[in-house]
Amino acid sequence: MARQKLKNHSGASKRFKRTGSGKWMRRRAKMRHILTTKPPRQKNRLSGPAIVREVDSRALDRLLPYC
Repeated sequence: MARQKLKNHSGASKRFKRTGSGKWMRRRAKMRHILTTKPPRQKNRLSGPAIVREVDSRALDRLLPYC
């Protein structure tokens, strides 16, 4: 008898994407509001995506088995 399919975690699938090499990408924190008090250098640094650390990527592999 075939195994049941696993479901992706819908909250994690909206927040994380895989790169071509298999690493996980995420957005950076602290860019939602109160942007007028942050210096431009900080906002520029926070604007780009980031790579998820290897320790946390193991949990993402369980949350998103088919990504």
